[in-house]
Amino acid sequence: MFEIGKDVFKHGFLGVSDNRTGRRRMRFIYYVFVAAFAVFVVRTLQLGIEGTDRARRAGADGEWTAQRADIIDRNGDILAKNIMSGHITLRPPSVKDADAVAQTIHQILPYEYTLAQALDLINSGKRFIYVKKYASDAQRDVVEQAKLTGLEIEAEQKRRYPKRRLFSHIIGFVGRDGYGLEGVERIYDDYLRENTDPLQLSLDARIQAIFYEQLSMAMQRYQAKAAMGLLMNSRTGEMIAMVSLPDYDPENISLDPASNRLFLPLRGVFEMGSIFKIFNTAMAMENGIDKEYYVAEPYPVRDSRGRLIKEIGDVRSFKPPRPELTIEEIMLYSCNAGSAQIALDLPDGTQQEFLHRLHMDHALDLEFGTTERPLLPPKWGLLERATISFGHGISVTPMHLLLGVNAMTNGGIYIYPTLLKRGVGPIHGERVLDDEISARLRDVMFNIAEQTSGRQARVAGIQIGGKTATAEKYENGKINHKKNLTAFAGIFPVSAPQYTILVILDEPRGTKESFGLRTAAWNAVPTTGKILDSILPLLFE
Repeated sequence: MFEIGKDVFKHGFLGVSDNRTGRRRMRFIYYVFVAAFAVFVVRTLQLGIEGTDRARRAGADGEWTAQRADIIDRNGDILAKNIMSGHITLRPPSVKDADAVAQTIHQILPYEYTLAQALDLINSGKRFIYVKKYASDAQRDVVEQAKLTGLEIEAEQKRRYPKRRLFSHIIGFVGRDGYGLEGVERIYDDYLRENTDPLQLSLDARIQAIFYEQLSMAMQRYQAKAAMGLLMNSRTGEMIAMVSLPDYDPENISLDPASNRLFLPLRGVFEMGSIFKIFNTAMAMENGIDKEYYVAEPYPVRDSRGRLIKEIGDVRSFKPPRPELTIEEIMLYSCNAGSAQIALDLPDGTQQEFLHRLHMDHALDLEFGTTERPLLPPKWGLLERATISFGHGISVTPMHLLLGVNAMTNGGIYIYPTLLKRGVGPIHGERVLDDEISARLRDVMFNIAEQTSGRQARVAGIQIGGKTATAEKYENGKINHKKNLTAFAGIFPVSAPQYTILVILDEPRGTKESFGLRTAAWNAVPTTGKILDSILPLLFE
């Protein structure tokens, strides 16, 4: 840089080397440039030294300011917080009163340093020594009051998560540099670094704890591979609880496998089974289907030439109350054969359009993360239409399913979820279903919870509506009858839903109490019942 300046100074611009006035002006400009650059360098070094010194002396000067805002739940309970701590340090070259410094070190650490040992530290010739890391408040107070040159306090901040595993997937964690790496810490990193006011979430730590406890117990009781639980305010879109198991410790992420950090409600893609009958029934109602279907035998799906493609049967426990059922009864008794017939009676393209309306054909870009993209059939033929009617042949995330069920039952409004606390007000979203059809679906779901496999989710004092699902898993292109996913989607109060709940168990096993059965009625439903029994007093207090 200076060589270029000298060259200009020597030769001038455009080769005008014989112009003495020009050369004098160039000499002046050159000196001004050098002086300005020198000031810039000195000031930069000064600011760097002052910045380091401020961080080092923050404790002694009383400037203990958190560098990252707290995260709190909807009730003000702390979920993440920067904790201030201080190290007592010694800079031997800066010590002016060696005896006083040695006496102070011995006073605060009598069992670690004698007076002679303290003097040895001062005379060690080292430039910097940690006398005590993470010193107590009392120890720091002594150093602050002594105000001895060379004996100082170095401030340090640690990000702490009081609830630990309870919110690990939601809150996430920060890196060593204090920047958010996962969850809310990453998504709202700018706010947390630039503000002092806490970031208040919609989650309720009390409700979250109940979900966590019951899902953990269910995982152990049924030896499940994973468990998930979601609770959403039907009108505001606020997420009240979100649990994904297995989990991890955000304060020591090396303790658990990296795979445990996968947040299954957004990142897991599953065939969701019979909960899809809610959507199939909504399509039937929307298209004016009003007839009964014969369901006493498996339904044969045939191609345009009459050749058998597949027979649609049901689980062995299905026993229709009579040979022909209405569309409501097909959903009530969770009849696959009837659902397939309904789907094949729908106009071409209806299924694709309806699922597109519910955003089940693409990834959801939510304010707290992006979901995985659903897995749709490569072709949408007769068999695909038949199986999708009862939740096979299409895989979505639990969040896709929750939002779809919520839209079907809250009056027909699709609402995007939020993790931020909102006030009560009118529903903001997009209409995807007529309000009258939504009311009809709620009636069917209420009867499911009262009369059929959803009965164990009932809670005294409030009317629950729901739908169960048991989806057998595919492995290597074949159905594995020993592995399934079970789920229960519920709404309450059913007459005017305020909350939508979804509970999922991945690969639960049968127990003695369930007579070896692994369907949702024996695991996901009773788990949901236990959760509801505990959270309802808190939700409606």
